[in-house]
Amino acid sequence: MNQAVCNRSTLIRKGRVFDFYAENITLPNGVTMDMEIIRHPGAAAIVPLMDDHTVLLLKQYRHAVDGFIWEIPAGTLDPGEDARRCAERELTEEAGYTARHFEKLAEITPLPAYSDERIHLFLATGLTKTAQNLDEDELLFVHRVDLNQAIQMISEGKIQDAKTIAGLQLAAGRLTELEEWQRPKKGPDPCTTNVRAKIYD
Repeated sequence: MNQAVCNRSTLIRKGRVFDFYAENITLPNGVTMDMEIIRHPGAAAIVPLMDDHTVLLLKQYRHAVDGFIWEIPAGTLDPGEDARRCAERELTEEAGYTARHFEKLAEITPLPAYSDERIHLFLATGLTKTAQNLDEDELLFVHRVDLNQAIQMISEGKIQDAKTIAGLQLAAGRLTELEEWQRPKKGPDPCTTNVRAKIYD
């Protein structure tokens, strides 16, 4: 047995964003247990990178943690919605920007112990300012922060949101890759070439 077998699944509560289930399962090792699971439609999160290597971060109020926290723009997928389309929509609605380019960075499972949620992480570049379109329950402020400073904020514990940490770290790594690829390649060292010629003559 490579996967668990669900013997019983009972919907406890249907929420606005996700559903809460009580399930009885048999694990791959044969152990049977009861557990509670959050079934989530998935989400998209975006690292909006400006041309000057600043990123758009949100200072957003989250009641569950009782305060404002730093986040990248993100939102839940609508039924049947493509992750890329969701990323485009959320970037505009929350940050007030559009982007010419979206690159998929990764897919993460932030709460695998009790939720099937998957978050699709994107890097957005070629940004253009537009109008925000916040929901009435969204309380947030948009800030431009240097990417290196944002990475430092993770180390200092100022950024604690999991998707934001993953997105910023992946974006920084991707930016390093692009800069390495774009850096002019040095030609062969003439001294080394001459030495090799002498060795093999």
